[in-house]
Amino acid sequence: EIIKRSDKAKGFEILPRRWVVERTFAWLGRCRRLAKDFEKSVASAEAWITIAHIRMLTRRLARYGYR
Repeated sequence: EIIKRSDKAKGFEILPRRWVVERTFAWLGRCRRLAKDFEKSVASAEAWITIAHIRMLTRRLARYGYR
């Protein structure tokens, strides 16, 4: 879903659901490997992003006690 800013708006305006994407990028930015682009191939970069997501999900599941 693409949220566009209205043409009538002036100044700061809160856009709906944008925080979800910004929060996810902030979480990924906390991984040292993903903080800078060290990967030479796109496949390698995608693999590290997948690993970072798996790490976040397993920590969240462990925190809430799911088995």
